[in-house]
Amino acid sequence: MAMTNINWKVAVTPEPMNRAHGQLIHRRDRHGRKQRGAVIPPGLPGWITRKQLFDEFVIEIGEYLNRVFEPAQKVEFVVEEVPPSDPPPWERGAIRLGRAFGSDRRAGLPCRIVLYRLPILSRANSQRETAELLRAVMVENLAALFGKRPDEIDPNF
Repeated sequence: MAMTNINWKVAVTPEPMNRAHGQLIHRRDRHGRKQRGAVIPPGLPGWITRKQLFDEFVIEIGEYLNRVFEPAQKVEFVVEEVPPSDPPPWERGAIRLGRAFGSDRRAGLPCRIVLYRLPILSRANSQRETAELLRAVMVENLAALFGKRPDEIDPNF
């Protein structure tokens, strides 16, 4: 069996120089390991962040509400981290989980329902509770927006 000689070429990057003093800058790389891979490989439950999971819940519930209540197709669902820090006087003392805004034709804005992610997540202990609470907040805000009862929006409510 003949052995082939393989020549490996290693790219050597020049060491950065401190321009003011003409000295080499040494960067710390403990044990020569360089950057490591991901802590959680793709496909495992921890790969998706809580924020991404929350957004997926909003999309799924929004699509469901669009099927069961046709006027919901004209409503935008928006996710924000927390409610504003300066609520109006009639909202003081309670933390909002969501808020409905009517359309503004002059500004060209459609009806919107704003969902506050952190207050909703802080009240739920599991993914199932998060989905149920999120659905309840979305249905109640749709009902307030259209002047209907929640069971008229979602028959399974």
